Order: sequence, then structure tokens, then C-alpha cells
Amino acid sequence: MRRFVSLIALSLVSVAAWAASPVAGDKAPDFKLQDQNGKWHTLDTHKGQWLVLYFYPKDFTAGCTTEVCTYRDDTAKLHKAGAEVLGVSLDDVKSHQEFAEKYHVPFPLLSDADSSVATQYGVLSDMAGHKYARRETFLIDPSGKIVKVYKDVDPEKNSGQVLADIAALKGKGA
Repeated sequence: MRRFVSLIALSLVSVAAWAASPVAGDKAPDFKLQDQNGKWHTLDTHKGQWLVLYFYPKDFTAGCTTEVCTYRDDTAKLHKAGAEVLGVSLDDVKSHQEFAEKYHVPFPLLSDADSSVATQYGVLSDMAGHKYARRETFLIDPSGKIVKVYKDVDPEKNSGQVLADIAALKGKGA
């Protein structure tokens, strides 16, 4: 019975964290994180432009490498669309620096080592005592409002989805 109660409690905590995730229409939660080069970034640093804030579990893992390389390859198209890209994981600055160097990443990878931003965005997960950020992306408009949330992201397709959505939203005057 005690195990059952523990499972229910864990499920409720997970549901509460999921429910706390910001949704389209919400003001994007602010943050202050350091990138792979030691530069600090806040939401205001990128105000006035489209912002792709994508969370990923871990540097140097297969899906995360695919995702960072896909965003890398689409960086020019994203810039042309008026968007900046920020990748976020719980890895430290040194890990991000090595990851960015190895894969020639031309955009900031932000270190959320204390998991505060992953918590704010509702993407913090835990597996067997190991915390990580779930693979989710937030598209933020130039005014700082979340216009699209991508859950269960396909690392190969997400940047293309984001590009298509920016074009569609710009077409609607967003």
C-alpha cells in the first residue's frame, strides 16, 4: 500500500509540473544563463526578434547531437526569418563549449546547471535520480510572448517546423 501511495504522489508531482508549463499566449519566463563562451543571456537580450528556445537532455548524446546539427544547418534560414536560436540543457559551460566546438555550433548553448530555467519552463524531468531537461521547444515572438510550444520534439524535424511556423505567423501579422 505504501508503494502505491508513493506512486500516486509521484504521479501528482509530475502532473503538477506538466500543468505549470507555460503555454502559447503566455509571457515567456525570463532567464539569465551563461553560454559556451561565458556570455550571459536573458530574455531581454533577444527582445525584438523571434526566439527559438529549445531544451535538450544532454550534450554528446545521439538525439541531442542530431538536433544541434539540424539547427546548425538551418541557422542561416532562421536568421533570414528574423529568429535567434538558443539551446538549453543542464550541462555545464565546459561541456557546452566542447559540444559546440566539436559540432561547429554557431549559436549559444546555455547552461542551466541549477535547473531553474528548466523548472520555470516545465521541462525538468528525473529518471532514476538523474535530472535532465525534456526535449521541448518554445517559439517566442518579438514581444516576448510564447506563440508555439513543441512537445515530444523530433530532433531531425523541429527546426523545419519552427521555420514553417514563423513564416505562417508572420503571414498572419503575428
